[in-house]
Amino acid sequence: MPKILSKQKTFFKSQKTKDIPYRLSLLKALKQEIVSNEQAIYDALKNDFKKPAFETFISEFGLVISELDLVIKNLKKWAKPKRVKASMLTFPSQDYIYKEPYGNVLIIAPWNYPFLLAIEPLIMAIAAGNTIVLKPSELTQHTSQIITDIVQKTFPETVAISVEGGVETATELLAQKWDYIFFTGSVPVGKIVAKAAAKHLTPVTLELGGKSPCIIDDTVDLKLAARRISWGKFLNAGQTCISADYIIIKSNIKEVFIETLKNEIVKRYGVNPKESPDLPRIINKKNALRIANMLEDSHVVFGGDIDVEDCYIAPTLIDVPDLDSRIMSDEIFGPVLPILTYNTEQDIEDIIWNYEKPLALYVFSNNSSFVDQTIKKYSFGGGAVNDLLIHFGNHRLPFGGIGSSGMGAYHGKTGFDTFSHNKSISKRGNWTDPSVRYAPYKGKLTLLKKMFKYFS
Repeated sequence: MPKILSKQKTFFKSQKTKDIPYRLSLLKALKQEIVSNEQAIYDALKNDFKKPAFETFISEFGLVISELDLVIKNLKKWAKPKRVKASMLTFPSQDYIYKEPYGNVLIIAPWNYPFLLAIEPLIMAIAAGNTIVLKPSELTQHTSQIITDIVQKTFPETVAISVEGGVETATELLAQKWDYIFFTGSVPVGKIVAKAAAKHLTPVTLELGGKSPCIIDDTVDLKLAARRISWGKFLNAGQTCISADYIIIKSNIKEVFIETLKNEIVKRYGVNPKESPDLPRIINKKNALRIANMLEDSHVVFGGDIDVEDCYIAPTLIDVPDLDSRIMSDEIFGPVLPILTYNTEQDIEDIIWNYEKPLALYVFSNNSSFVDQTIKKYSFGGGAVNDLLIHFGNHRLPFGGIGSSGMGAYHGKTGFDTFSHNKSISKRGNWTDPSVRYAPYKGKLTLLKKMFKYFS
């Protein structure tokens, strides 16, 4: 690993990656390679955890192609130095912000969206002019292999390389000195990454998770809400960091909502979801067993079928679990949806503030004042009103967490900015040189105050 990193450092110092046409040529080659492997990508994700091609397209492949198209179209504009207004202290001058690549970047990708969450940060790191070592997830072997093949065919090793492996590989990578680290994964591992980065004062982006709530009041169309929630919750078998982890619903509509949601699940996945081609599996037996253990002693009102050997967990609804129960003690990350109730806004506060700041929050309501109050009251990474997940799909919206759900953000231009250092430059003019700043200072303070007032 030190040899690979040394080669990349040497190449970065050559200044080649700072050439915009060179970056664009790499991104265009990456797009061509990904497009030519479209079916192979679908097959890889199906082999890894039976992810249907439709879900792969809308949540991985399609988003990657859209991101590539966006950056190829806008890179020249994004990378151009931005002129800003000069201040009194720099007059006369022309002041600029230059976009500078950090240098050697480490990207550690997760298993739940193994293609998207590996390739999207890679795209933006390349766009910003960095060199990259990418570690795809060892839990999705087929997808990781195709990622490695794509990277190997597209980039010289001096620009980008995909390194496969498990915990030992990740540990070795984190022991190196990087200029930037981008990690997507769990909170416990995020803390390990942050600790390793702190040793070298390396800046990091941490995309983590948490228990994301979904609040439903009694002004909504329950059929519509149930349809959208069943889609957002059970997409990718619930293995989505911004999925609704639990429901908080007005108590007077809970029973009707549960029945409506049951009907919606059957409509989407049939009476035996295990036979549905549209429901992925849990990533491995270890995680299936983890979710199964969380379900013990829970009041299951729908679903609950488990086949650990097949990594199968049925779409499952839990009625009013205790906040101290296992199902409410940690992020579920599976197709299990606890349903809690509230009568007052204080009840909502008592539930949400019982947990760390979540990555997402959702509210279903036609009461605009309730919606606005909820958005302003609670601290969370991002979210949506009257739907789930959709904020992730807009490249104009920065995506990232807060507190224990993460730090930093990306998507679209924000992603380019994440992998770029803002270098501030003042180009001083020589046609005049006001003497007010030079000693002796006697009699100049009053004039200085007037100048500050004028230029503010």
